[in-house]
Amino acid sequence: MVILIVLLSVALFILADIAVHAVLAKAARKRQRLEREAALAESLRLDFTREAKTLKRAEVKDCAARILCVDDEQVILDSFRKILVLDGCSVDTVQTGQEALGLIRTQHYDFVFTDLKMPEMDGVEVVKSVRHMRPDIDVVIITGHAAVETAVECMKHGAMDYIQKPFTEEELLAFVKKAIFRRKDNMDRQLKPAVRITHSQQEGGSRPGEFSIPGGIFISRGHCWAGLTQNGSVKAGVDDFALKLLGPIDAIELPAAGIQVRAGEPLFKIRQKHRSARFLAPVSGRVVLVNQKLGAGCQALLGTPYHENWVCMIEGDNLDAELPALKIGRSAAALFQEDFERFRAAMRKLAADGKAEARADGAVYTGELQQLGDADWERLVGELFGQ
Repeated sequence: MVILIVLLSVALFILADIAVHAVLAKAARKRQRLEREAALAESLRLDFTREAKTLKRAEVKDCAARILCVDDEQVILDSFRKILVLDGCSVDTVQTGQEALGLIRTQHYDFVFTDLKMPEMDGVEVVKSVRHMRPDIDVVIITGHAAVETAVECMKHGAMDYIQKPFTEEELLAFVKKAIFRRKDNMDRQLKPAVRITHSQQEGGSRPGEFSIPGGIFISRGHCWAGLTQNGSVKAGVDDFALKLLGPIDAIELPAAGIQVRAGEPLFKIRQKHRSARFLAPVSGRVVLVNQKLGAGCQALLGTPYHENWVCMIEGDNLDAELPALKIGRSAAALFQEDFERFRAAMRKLAADGKAEARADGAVYTGELQQLGDADWERLVGELFGQ
């Protein structure tokens, strides 16, 4: 009986706690709604003509995104501002492309929504100018049904997407939520020539957008890593630079245990669908052990390619002479940065030739190599990893 009473008391306490949290959450949502309505009302009273003649601005606290909308139809701007501000976005609206370009020089925005058909400066020119001046901003075209082909053409100039008008409130909210998610995903995948040297196995892999090299790890010019073990053998594997440019892989062809290898000769292969990239041995010696865990699947590499995710272990023949030829610490980081710039220049040229997607400001994303045709893929993989 006592146990039943205790259990009942606990259950009542949990239910009461849930009810309290539900009431508090509802009150918070109501307070947030009132704050956003106040910001929306204030935007109609404040004067921003010093910044732009037709500018109206509504800012909300902890906004989901900062958006600039340009359209010569005031009713469209009013709809954008009302719908998106109440949903938690900060919104600026102007009626001309010239005003929009003036604002992006001094203000931060996540998105610019621009109408396609406008007098003086149309949406195509706005897209081109924004992508040139502020490649960090995503541009979305607002278009009618008759101009969808032109909107699609704008995407070749760097527009992120387009939305057709007239649109409902639900359609606009769903579109913006999807665009915010897509922007965040792109930012997480975008790589920078930043290299973090980690100092313990507990630090794990690299942070989003950067490369990592564990302290004490040697890196070859072909982007194999080599780590000395306590008994003097060398663990070898593929480094973070190679994995990030290649993207998700399907399999690793492990070398045979017992074979003799020489530095700079093929050691193992990484497979992506029908294509394979070969990696060269960082040191000479006999392969004494292979990592069967990687042979069964490559999921472990998603965390880090280092530490326990080595491909094979080599009993070195000439380490005193060969290790100085490898990179370590800052020199390894410099190799990553040098090859990053070399790769980015190659991708820009391919984009100019229409063989790769044109990226804003030469951006590079995780798995960037996967978009290339077989011939260009093999050439770049050979230049980066087969040397």
